[in-house]
Amino acid sequence: MQYLPHAVQLVGAVIALAAWSMVMWAWMYATRLPAMFAMGMKPDPKAPRGEQMSTLPPQVRWKADNYNHLMEQPTVFYALVLALALLGSPAFSAVVLAWAYVALRIVHSLVQALTNKIEVRFVVFVLSNVPLLGLTYLAAERFFQLSALA
Repeated sequence: MQYLPHAVQLVGAVIALAAWSMVMWAWMYATRLPAMFAMGMKPDPKAPRGEQMSTLPPQVRWKADNYNHLMEQPTVFYALVLALALLGSPAFSAVVLAWAYVALRIVHSLVQALTNKIEVRFVVFVLSNVPLLGLTYLAAERFFQLSALA
């Protein structure tokens, strides 16, 4: 295997999570649209936000809920990883933490989309915060290292 600089490996994790988000987007519509047609639902722009979609079966809603979750906390991940890539993080641990976060978010998605066992989902969510905290530390450390040189 050819050596890839850490920045490239970090950006790979960003691309992987963005690609996974698109998988969840497609899965959401692949289940939502047939359910809407089966119920004879006609989208009503005057309905309060989320009211119509809340009438869909839970197994259908879980995919949309997860897609929304992938638009929330991972934004912090994207910012941190891109900051580390731009700052030229020399730490291989940043790469490991980034890919661990991606793996945990995929597990979180699968738990939520397939069974939605809240206790399991919560544990995976909490575990995903560990690499996020590590990435935060590494980004701050690298920033202060470079600031001291300026």
